[in-house]
Amino acid sequence: MKLLVLDSSGLVASVALIEDDRLIAEYTTGNKLTHSQTLLPMLNEVIKRTSFEMEDIDAIAVAKGPGSFTGLRIGAATAKGLGLALNKPIVPVPTVDGLAYQLFGTSKIICPMMDARRKQVYTGFYRFEGGEMKVLKEQCAQSVEDTLDQLRKYNEPVIFLGDGVPVYHDEIMEKMGESAIFAPAHANRQRAAAVGALAQVYFAQGIYESADEFVPDYLRKSQAEREREERLHGQK
Repeated sequence: MKLLVLDSSGLVASVALIEDDRLIAEYTTGNKLTHSQTLLPMLNEVIKRTSFEMEDIDAIAVAKGPGSFTGLRIGAATAKGLGLALNKPIVPVPTVDGLAYQLFGTSKIICPMMDARRKQVYTGFYRFEGGEMKVLKEQCAQSVEDTLDQLRKYNEPVIFLGDGVPVYHDEIMEKMGESAIFAPAHANRQRAAAVGALAQVYFAQGIYESADEFVPDYLRKSQAEREREERLHGQK
C-alpha cells in the first residue's frame, strides 16, 4: 500500500510517504512560516526526491482535527483537492490519536495535549496493549484542570506530549508530580509518519471515505465564532 500523509493540524507541518511497512520520506518543520506557505512546497519536495508518482498512491491520509482552524482547513483543502484530482480515498485520522500513536508500544498511559487557548486543551487518554492502541478517553476539548484531575484517578505514570505541554507544564507538575513523564523532542509534536502508520490500520479495517465526503473535525467553534456569539448575547 502506498500512502501520502498530510498533517497541518498544529504548529508543526508534516508530509510523509509510506509504502507498506516502510517510511519512504518525511518532511516536518516547525518554523514560523504559515502552513499555507509550507505544506505544498514540502509535498513537492518529498515527491521530487523520491521515485513516487502521485498517480501510484492508494490513498491520502490526513490529520482531521482537532487543532488549528486555519491549519486544518489548509490540510483538508489540500487532501480533498488531491483526492478529487487523483480519484483516491481519504483516510481521516483524529489528530490526538495520531499524536498518541508516536509512542507505540508503551504500557504507560499517554496524554497528548494541544493548546486550545482559554485554559483548555485538545486531549485524550490512550494505552497500548500488545500492538493495539486502546482509547481510554476519546479526543475532546476540555479544561487543563479537568484533564489532570481525571488522570490522577488512574494513579499511574502518564506520558505527556503535544504543544500544550510547555504551556501548562507548571500545572502538570503541580497536579501530577513524579507521575508526569514528558516525551522527548523527536516524539512530542505532530509527525505525518505516525498519522500514516495509524491510517494504515484504519484502511485495513475499511475506515476511509471519498474526497467529497471528507470534512475536518474542529470539535468546537472557532474563536471568531465564539466572540461573535458573545457579542450577540451581550446585545440581548
